[in-house]
Amino acid sequence: MTGRLALTTYRGCAGDRNERGMQGTVLLGQAIAERIGVECTLVGNPSAPVTSKWDTALATARPGLRELASVYESLMSAQRVPLTTFARCACGIATLPIIARHRPDAVVVYFDAHGDVNTPATSTTGYLGGLVISAAAGLWDSGFGGGLALANVVLVGARDLDPSERVLIASGRLRNVTPGAGLAERLGAAIGTAPVYVHIDCDVLDPGIVPTEYAVPGGLSLGDLRAVCERLAANEIVGVEIAELEATWRDTGAPASTEGLLGALEPLWSAMAG
Repeated sequence: MTGRLALTTYRGCAGDRNERGMQGTVLLGQAIAERIGVECTLVGNPSAPVTSKWDTALATARPGLRELASVYESLMSAQRVPLTTFARCACGIATLPIIARHRPDAVVVYFDAHGDVNTPATSTTGYLGGLVISAAAGLWDSGFGGGLALANVVLVGARDLDPSERVLIASGRLRNVTPGAGLAERLGAAIGTAPVYVHIDCDVLDPGIVPTEYAVPGGLSLGDLRAVCERLAANEIVGVEIAELEATWRDTGAPASTEGLLGALEPLWSAMAG
């Protein structure tokens, strides 16, 4: 597969609290490159994990995220289609504002067990990865810009939500397509025929399918993910970013397998390459 698709792996830090995610993003990027036959561009440099609140984590990650943002600016300006792997969702602080600026018509379909719409003022943990959509929407100043309208965001699979996130959903300012029967059909009704940019945090899946930092019961099966990807592939795919796959299982140290995940996601890059 060639053409406009551009595969990138960001291997730098972004609020990492262990090294397994930085290793996992490289593993996943290599696996995708082999599967679809494209070259993978590496961005950023691995570094020691930083266990700190959002402000220190963001300051540490800022140089690498600026490099990632520059890559996205170049790709979108050249009308390329980004397919990107990174360790942590916090990288979306750099990518989503650029998508919103270049493709304001696109809906960001955000697969995650969490809402990631906290702000520094509402977060109960101070974790950078929980502030992603809010940063891209300009609800707080990350230094990477805003511009993403909450009306153009659809959460998928979010089930571990903080009080402020529940308020946004209950008010109708933010949509959440919950796991369960008819998921693909309900997502299709939410996005209509709009172009989509797809963010996938692997913890949207049910625990035990792939290793992730968080394990939240009640998630998607690989069959669910395949079905929604087939539905998404009916629309224009503006780009895809995949985060939070860890290279090994925390308890056993056994290596992660990417085979099932890549099979479920295959409709997306088939559509992108077309």
